[in-house]
Amino acid sequence: MASKSRLHIAVFLAPAVLVYTAVMIWPLFNTLRLALYTSGDGARVFSGLTNFATLFGDPRWSASFWNALGNNFWFFIVHMLVQNPIGVALAAILSHPRLRFAALYRSAIFIPTILSFVIVGFAWKLILSPIWGIAPGMLDAVGLKSLFAPWLGREEYALTTLALISVWQFVGIPMMLIYAALLSIPEEVLEAGEIDGITGAAAFWKIKLPLILPSIGIISILTFVGNFNAFDLIYAAQGALAGPDYSTDILGTFLYRTFFGFQLQLGDPHMGSAIATAMFAIILAGVCIYLFAIQTRMRRYQF
Repeated sequence: MASKSRLHIAVFLAPAVLVYTAVMIWPLFNTLRLALYTSGDGARVFSGLTNFATLFGDPRWSASFWNALGNNFWFFIVHMLVQNPIGVALAAILSHPRLRFAALYRSAIFIPTILSFVIVGFAWKLILSPIWGIAPGMLDAVGLKSLFAPWLGREEYALTTLALISVWQFVGIPMMLIYAALLSIPEEVLEAGEIDGITGAAAFWKIKLPLILPSIGIISILTFVGNFNAFDLIYAAQGALAGPDYSTDILGTFLYRTFFGFQLQLGDPHMGSAIATAMFAIILAGVCIYLFAIQTRMRRYQF
């Protein structure tokens, strides 16, 4: 009976495994393989780690790579410090049983998440335009026009502005995940806290927050992976050159220009694969470190 049961499971899992291998595993290994070759005399030549040595050792390549990596980290930090706390706060507010029209608020906050990156990028580019945008007029209406600046056109502001636009678009995801986690807390636990006099904000900090920490950890991992795979919003708003002067360039746009080429720059799939491999290694290392930190923290919390 045991062997039949295992065969039954294998038969049902086989289609999903085959599809996942075809669209995920095989392209990943093919990318790793391409990174070990170079193009010469119209043929593909095995070069080992030469592409990685060029990426990290050649000043022309390494400067672009480290600039894109630093921008990626800043993009991620803005999401961690702004998006996720706001998502937790919104979830806590919307989960209050006495809040009216909570479903309407949830829908309104989540709607930007389902919008196209292209629509969001071009819409905000028009809104923030100093020539025909509505942002200067809106700030002028409340007496804050002096604070307006061409944020997408200044190197020191452009990346942070795009990160905040991304926060506006995706804050609904952590909100809904935390909202679901809050609803899953047993009523008996909250009632026991009320008996002990723990109500209101104190109930959230002392009871609810410790119980939803695993969900917050998962959201943090998803934020890390999602931000290091970011590309669409930057490309839609600033183009493949990620201006001004590459100040919004991230690993995704750097990979795109290198792999496919752009304007006068010819595409190099082998160097592009080296960049993609480096991205994969960074994401994998970051996720492993984060999981280890969460596991260590939970063990300390339990014991």
